Amino acid sequence: MQDKDEIARLSAEAMWAEDNATRALGIERVSVTSGRATMAMTVEPHMTNGHGMCHGGYIFLLADSAFAFACNSHGQRHVAQHCSVTFLAPGKLGSRLIAEAYERQRGERSGICDVTVRDETGTVIAEFRGHSRSIPGSLLS
Repeated sequence: MQDKDEIARLSAEAMWAEDNATRALGIERVSVTSGRATMAMTVEPHMTNGHGMCHGGYIFLLADSAFAFACNSHGQRHVAQHCSVTFLAPGKLGSRLIAEAYERQRGERSGICDVTVRDETGTVIAEFRGHSRSIPGSLLS
């Protein structure tokens, strides 16, 4: 029998192999353990909006990717059912954004996961909450 963090590692490897969007944006998988995930990205010029700050869609995508890896860390496939984000500070060009996700609640078919996005100085950029729903299949089969 595998321990929970080994299942999380194997689940993350399976997801990473198929997650073209996350990889294409240069998002880095920092760590994935049972019910938790940390992802990071550097704000590049093509990610900035008309105000010269990171476009909110990229911040949402980073948080959503961390959410996905956290709620799929048990091997059972989960997808987003509902997500919301609150932007609190701008992501600056060249800054490294780090999204830390953790499951607040996990039921048989649904869960809730919170994600905090910070920059490299520790400034909170955004708070994200995702509700997940299980779908048929396993990441480990």
